[in-house]
Amino acid sequence: MAEDINKTMLDQDQVAFLEKELRHISGIIKQKGREILSTYTITPPQFVALQWLLELGDMTIGDLSNKMYLAFSTTTDLIDRMEKSELVKRIRDEQDRRVVRIHLLEEGARIIEEVIDKRQQYLEDVLQHFDQAEVANLAILLEKLHQEMKN
Repeated sequence: MAEDINKTMLDQDQVAFLEKELRHISGIIKQKGREILSTYTITPPQFVALQWLLELGDMTIGDLSNKMYLAFSTTTDLIDRMEKSELVKRIRDEQDRRVVRIHLLEEGARIIEEVIDKRQQYLEDVLQHFDQAEVANLAILLEKLHQEMKN
């Protein structure tokens, strides 16, 4: 019985520690991402929208709103600004003319790929302080954590 109480306390301490570390890591990644973005003409929400379009392809404003957890009207405004900057384009669906999809243009893809490349370079620089086994273990554990969180 005392062993179970000890295990529970240890687990709670570990969970608290992990939550704090993940929160701090997330904050650092977000800050570094904003530093990288500051040299481009896009805002953080535009970056997120362009990332989704690069990853999933053409999407409706409704689908994009859901992915970004934004109101439809907010996403519409976001798309309007990105369309003016020639990052995306609205395209009517050929099967159903009422459906409008957002299409990522070459300039939008170029910016996203550059920013992601710079973010990956930052992570690579940080990971230089890890050995190959640590990087492999980190990758496995992060993937497992991500899968569990999606379930």
